[in-house]
Amino acid sequence: TAVGGGTAYAYWSAGGIGTGSGSTGTTVAITLSPGTPSAGLYPGGQSNVVVTASNPNTSPVHIGSLALDASQGTGGFTVDAGHATCAVSTFTFTTQTNSGAGWTVPAKVGSTNGSLAITLTNALTMSSTAANACQGSTATAYLVAGP
Repeated sequence: TAVGGGTAYAYWSAGGIGTGSGSTGTTVAITLSPGTPSAGLYPGGQSNVVVTASNPNTSPVHIGSLALDASQGTGGFTVDAGHATCAVSTFTFTTQTNSGAGWTVPAKVGSTNGSLAITLTNALTMSSTAANACQGSTATAYLVAGP
C-alpha cells in the first residue's frame, strides 16, 4: 500500500490601471453669538461669559478654542451706548479651551441648526483701575473659534 500526502499552494495576483475621483461636501462656518457676562463686573473682578455656537452643517463641528476676535468692535469689545466713555481697554478676555477638550457643536437636524450654549468660566476681567464711567456698563466680547 502506498500512503500519500500533498500540499496545495495557490497565489493570485492582479494588476490594473485607471482613474478615479471623489469629492467632499462644503463645510460652512459656525456662528457665535457675542459673549455677554453672566454677572456684573467690578474693578478687579472676573465674570463668566456665555456664548452660543450655531452649526449649519449636517455633521458635528469641533471647536478647539474660543478667543477674543480683535477685528470686531474695538479690539474685540463694545460697551453699551450709555457708557461710551468707558474705555474698552478696561476689559480683558482669557482664551478658553475647555481644559484642552474644546467643544463639539451638534449637527444641523432638518432645517434647525445645531446649537451649543457655552459658559466660559471667569473669562472676562475688568481692570482694577477701571474708571467710574464703566460703572453699570454692559460689555460685549466678540469671540472667534479656533481649531
